Amino acid sequence: MTQDIDSVVLNFSPTSLTVLNLVLAIVMFSIALELKPQDFRRLLHAPKALMTGIFAQFIVLPALTFCLILATNPQPSIALGLILVSACPGGNISNFITYRAGGNAALSVSLTAFSTVAAVFLTPINIAFWGSLYGPTRTILQETAIDPVSVAITVGFMLVLPLYLGMSLNGRRPDLTARLRRPLQYLSMGIFVAFVILALASNWTLFLQYATAVATLVLLHNGLALAGGYTTATLAGLSAFDRRSITIETGIQNSGLGLILIFGFFNGLGGMAVVAAFWGMWHIVSGIMLAGLMARTPAPGYNAKA
Repeated sequence: MTQDIDSVVLNFSPTSLTVLNLVLAIVMFSIALELKPQDFRRLLHAPKALMTGIFAQFIVLPALTFCLILATNPQPSIALGLILVSACPGGNISNFITYRAGGNAALSVSLTAFSTVAAVFLTPINIAFWGSLYGPTRTILQETAIDPVSVAITVGFMLVLPLYLGMSLNGRRPDLTARLRRPLQYLSMGIFVAFVILALASNWTLFLQYATAVATLVLLHNGLALAGGYTTATLAGLSAFDRRSITIETGIQNSGLGLILIFGFFNGLGGMAVVAAFWGMWHIVSGIMLAGLMARTPAPGYNAKA
């Protein structure tokens, strides 16, 4: 069953891709309504937690992903799907889950914003670098001839532009954003989940057929991401309050961006698309479960800062 996954292409129309782009932009805009320029300046004065989170996101996780691929030797398209997911910035739901876990929600939102901006440069670099180190995925990259500049432009328009617009609105009309913030976040997350489900509906038979081929790997990968974030934050000597944020931020990936890149640049390559879609569902489950466990023991600083 899994021998053909590298040749499978999931159907995803140009209209569907446009709608997904718009949905992801709305999600990012809703996150940006939490931010003001002074939030960035404050973190830059105490950058340790922020830099630790970025390091865990873009250095530790891709390296752990590469080790997982070497240890398990998956099908090439599955391997490249894991690499691509690990190269994406933190996902939008990470902020909600961090809040539920009793972590530093302000740090989580700022990490999502910073990693989103950094993704313009680091996402294409990580895909090209780690993908080229593994022979089978290097072949796919060579055949695809992916342009890192095009990836950077896509990330910029889908994530950075809505981030800027949301922050600008929050700075000029905080009264309006205060009313919009929470309803828009819930609405955007609901629309995103519904859209992914509907988009997969046209490929449901194929998705179910190959989901078992990636399930174990995605669970392992997500576990490595969470463990990598926690370990990195612990080694950096961060508080439990910040550690929870970095753990969750590293373990919750922007799989929506991953799907956009897969359908936009890799023609919906089967193994990659199934990995990103499965990730998009599983990290919500694992994140909520982890938040429930963390919330049982309040972290010092939570009551003062939440």
